[in-house]
Amino acid sequence: MVGKIILASSSPRRADILRKAKLEIGIMPSPYVEDHTTTAFSYEFIENLAYNKAKAVVPSVKEPSLIIGADTVVVLDGQILGKPHNRENAFKMLKMLSGKTHFVVTSIAVINSETSECKINSTTSYVTFEDLTDKQINFYIENFKPFDKAGSYGIQEMPEGYIRTYTGDLENIIGISSKSLSELLEQF
Repeated sequence: MVGKIILASSSPRRADILRKAKLEIGIMPSPYVEDHTTTAFSYEFIENLAYNKAKAVVPSVKEPSLIIGADTVVVLDGQILGKPHNRENAFKMLKMLSGKTHFVVTSIAVINSETSECKINSTTSYVTFEDLTDKQINFYIENFKPFDKAGSYGIQEMPEGYIRTYTGDLENIIGISSKSLSELLEQF
């Protein structure tokens, strides 16, 4: 019998989404160190990151639990745009996204700490930016400091006039789809 659900993430956005979905979760940030050398997108790569984040928490769990690992990537023209290292990198990424449609993938892995059974799924959503001016990009970076966000932005905080449209699950774009997670949890 699995008792606890543990989110293997320090993301306040993911925790907030799951709490709003009325999921009682514990939080245990994963010690897994992500590999940022790959920039070519594949679902297998992102799903492996989510799995490894969850797996790294399993040895620290003291009671039967379901461990949730997640990874979100922003993909433009087949390339992963990671978290920016600095202001210059953030500006460059937002300039690349300006006026274009890209997709956002969040992969979720759930591992049963007792049986090692694992279920994984990925959700894809699409975002189209308006044509952004340098002034808009600088304003966003200065006021929202997007250095911990894939692709250098958080859709939930974007000012009006930055995003033209999005399709798919908004929670997925923010960092984790409660609907996709619920579907995975039901399999246990």
